[in-house]
Amino acid sequence: MEKSSGARESAPERKDAEPPGETWHATPEARKKAGTLRLLAGLLWALAIAGESVAIFWVLRQAEINMVLLVGLIVVIGALAIGGSLLWKKANRLDPAERKDTVRFFVQNQLGAIITIVAFLPLIVMILLNDDLDKKDKAIAGTIGVVVAVLATLVSVDWDPPSVEQYTAESSTVIEITGEDLVYWTSSGEVFHLCEDASAVNLESKDNTIYSGTVAEAHAAGKSRLTKQVEMERRQCGFSADESEPADTDSSDPSEEPAP
Repeated sequence: MEKSSGARESAPERKDAEPPGETWHATPEARKKAGTLRLLAGLLWALAIAGESVAIFWVLRQAEINMVLLVGLIVVIGALAIGGSLLWKKANRLDPAERKDTVRFFVQNQLGAIITIVAFLPLIVMILLNDDLDKKDKAIAGTIGVVVAVLATLVSVDWDPPSVEQYTAESSTVIEITGEDLVYWTSSGEVFHLCEDASAVNLESKDNTIYSGTVAEAHAAGKSRLTKQVEMERRQCGFSADESEPADTDSSDPSEEPAP
């Protein structure tokens, strides 16, 4: 395959980059977008709770319970819960909580899992306690409910939640090394880098573009963190570094982009 040098998409020049040591703050644009995503997530969660209410207070109270409708509602509730959780986690990437605020940090990042449990636990209990379902139907509906609930909860949990402290540390590191809050990433990679010449930057990205912007913009684009190969990239990018420092040769991290 012929290699493409790729195009570079840059963010507007910034004169207000925070110096190392200052706490990172989400931009007004990021907070507005995060607010919209959270509103949509809340709407999907509300629909999931409404679906649970329909299943409990109508479907399960029928003389002849419609199993197809009951199972369908279980699946729909799961899909709505997952959809809301994915939107909520994306919002948290734009406007994360502070880890030092332990309660808020936990609730904000794991709210999707909490809502999912609320949307399923009462329904599963009511299915198992329902006297109008025979043992076979009760086992089928209960099993499907538990499986969908577990899968939706696992997806809804944020296993590596972002934090203001993480973004502050990354911004400080980048500014200290490069002199500005400017990083680079590709659409196919999961992390961001110190410069577009770093060997790990995949020039053969899906859209043949290397993107650049602040640490906050990199996270908003779906990148999870700064590369772990900072020392190696500092030398590759031409930033001052002690040449005697050993290069980070561990390239086995599956989240790093492959070299071109």
